[in-house]
Amino acid sequence: MCSTDDFFVIQDREWIAERIERRVEVNMEKSVGSLQEQALKRKERLKALRDKQLHGRDQEDGEPENKKATLEEPTEEKHRELKLRNYTPEDEELKGRQVPKAKPASVEDKVKDQLEAANPEPIIEEVDLANLAPRKPDWDLKRDVAKKLEKLERRTQRAIAELIRLEWKSYLHHHDRFAAFAEGVLQ
Repeated sequence: MCSTDDFFVIQDREWIAERIERRVEVNMEKSVGSLQEQALKRKERLKALRDKQLHGRDQEDGEPENKKATLEEPTEEKHRELKLRNYTPEDEELKGRQVPKAKPASVEDKVKDQLEAANPEPIIEEVDLANLAPRKPDWDLKRDVAKKLEKLERRTQRAIAELIRLEWKSYLHHHDRFAAFAEGVLQ
C-alpha cells in the first residue's frame, strides 16, 4: 500500500517529466523553425543568383554607370600587332615585323645571388649545452643553495689544508725524533 507521501512524490515526478517533455518539444520547434527560416533565405539567394545569370546583367549588379555605358556601346575591333618570333617571313612587309633573336640573360649574376643566399650567416659557435638540454626538476633548489655551498667549499678547503699542515708537522717532529734516536744509537 502506498502512503499519501508516496502518492505525492509519484505525482510530482510525473508532473516534472511532463514539464521536461514540453520544454524539449518547444525547443525542438524553435530550432526546426530557425532551420526552416535559414533554408528559405538560402533558397531566395539561390533564386536571385539564377535570375541574375539567366537575364544577364541587371541594374542591380553594382557596376558604376560609366562602365555600363561603355559596355553597351559598340566597340571597334582592335587587332593585335603581329609579332613573328619563330617564323622567318618571305614577304618584305612581314620581315619588318620579325622580332630579333633574344639573347639569353646572364645566368652568372643569378647564380651568384643564389650562392650568396645559400651561404647562411655564421651561427654562434659557443652553444651552452646546459641551455639546450632539459633541466632536472630540482635545478632551482640547486641554484638557491649554490652560494651556501661555495662558502662550505672554501671552509672545507681550509680545513683540509690545516689537516695537511698538522700531519706534515707531526711527520717532521717524529722524523726529527727518529733521526736523533738513530744518531744516539749509532754513536
